[in-house]
Amino acid sequence: MVGGEALSAYRALLRATRKSFVGDTMMLNASAAEIRNRFEENRHVTSKAEIQRHLSEAREASHFISTMIVQAKLNDRGGYEVKPDKVHAGATLEVPSEEMLRKSV
Repeated sequence: MVGGEALSAYRALLRATRKSFVGDTMMLNASAAEIRNRFEENRHVTSKAEIQRHLSEAREASHFISTMIVQAKLNDRGGYEVKPDKVHAGATLEVPSEEMLRKSV
């Protein structure tokens, strides 16, 4: 049963990142690698309480990625545009400065 829950949490995280980082190959690859590393690090955990804690953290991370991350895209005018989805309704939008965005590229 726990193996199925772990696989479900793993897949949910991958789906969340694919949705949030559409078209951003670098972030898709980096997030997939990070998710894989985290699950591999905890592959041999046997304590039920610790397993449940890790599964809860994975579900929380999936929810956070899906609802709190919106990527800004460079537009034709040289600025950045953000297009939040319905799942982002009610969230506070924190837009990074142009300087921060340039540094991340």
